[in-house]
Amino acid sequence: MWADVATFEHLCATSEEQSAVLGFIGERNRTVEPLATVSYVPCPDCSQLMNRSNFAKASGVIIDICKQHGVWFDANELQRIIEFIQKGGMEHMRKRERMEIDAERERLRFEQRNSALQNRRLGGNLVNHGDEEKGIKGFLASLFDI
Repeated sequence: MWADVATFEHLCATSEEQSAVLGFIGERNRTVEPLATVSYVPCPDCSQLMNRSNFAKASGVIIDICKQHGVWFDANELQRIIEFIQKGGMEHMRKRERMEIDAERERLRFEQRNSALQNRRLGGNLVNHGDEEKGIKGFLASLFDI
């Protein structure tokens, strides 16, 4: 099944559409097994090979994506994505991403504080800008009474 970008985004955001799709798919291919072989599929619009990606980085559903044109779903993939969304998978992923961003911000703050502290311990500026009391030259002078 092929869905253009706008349709797929709308489907991911609208629970009524998700229910309708699940009903439609449920009647047609509940018993169809996914293909066991991995193959790259060309985009129906531009004929370029699409990228394979784990939907939402954690759903376990590998879909074929053309970023410009849309998504190709093999058997049961769309159904599994909708079930992932309805079980709160997207919200869980957003929460996890926010936590990762917060952790990275904290790591950067920690590095900045350590850098500023080291800079102060070494006499302010690490490069001498004409003031003998500051910078590396000043630091060395204070160590060796030059």
